[in-house]
Amino acid sequence: MQQAKKITINDIKEKKAKSEKIVSITAYDALMSSIFDGEVDIILVGDSLKMSFGGDNETLGATMEEMLYHTKAVCNGVNISFVIADMPFGSYATKEIALKNALRFYKETRADAIKVEVGLDKIEIVKALCNEGIAVMAHIGLMPQYARFEGGFKIKGKDATQAEILIETAKQLQVAGAFGILCEGIKTDIAKRITESIDIPTIGIGAGKYCDGQILVWSDAFGFFDRFKPKFVKRYCNGKEMLQYAIREYADDIRLGRFPSEKESY
Repeated sequence: MQQAKKITINDIKEKKAKSEKIVSITAYDALMSSIFDGEVDIILVGDSLKMSFGGDNETLGATMEEMLYHTKAVCNGVNISFVIADMPFGSYATKEIALKNALRFYKETRADAIKVEVGLDKIEIVKALCNEGIAVMAHIGLMPQYARFEGGFKIKGKDATQAEILIETAKQLQVAGAFGILCEGIKTDIAKRITESIDIPTIGIGAGKYCDGQILVWSDAFGFFDRFKPKFVKRYCNGKEMLQYAIREYADDIRLGRFPSEKESY
């Protein structure tokens, strides 16, 4: 059920305070974002577009220009949902670079916030962005931009040391000014501890049910991407199969002379 007014950062924060789950999905263009608008609280313009729609096996190739283009497109389809833009790999390597690129998102698009993949070493970058009035969602745990460095996509929180680092990172990110934490690929019990240890919302993807909200890549959730299915994904329809059936019917209509009929002709 759509709500009537634009969702703000305060609405997102209040959902945690009221124990209301936060619904999030990705989008990369105006068409899909207009379909999702108001049905979800948050739309993330993720660098996952390089994998889902670019055919790559990682997210590292996303550029600032690509992310700005897709963020503009998504914002063109949105009137209600809260829009977060992903900062691509290399665009926030230092405080100076991060501020320059984050300001571009704010000046050139209508994004409500940006997202960065960070550990304890980048706390000062998050603080610098927040000090300039840029709303930051911090991404911890399994960070796709670190896939080459770590030799693949690794689940986090498997041992006590790693768990404590994740919890401490979340706490420091809250102090730095982040308005929320995206927890990816984190053991369920550790994601629960993170969620309980901070006052800002957590959004989970592959991090269990105890996060304050959830997000999925839309092509995973609706069955358009079927090369493989991550364990954390639930498919809500077989989109690829449905579209293939429709395109075959369209092709048959043309080949057999059924389209256009008199009804579709002037």
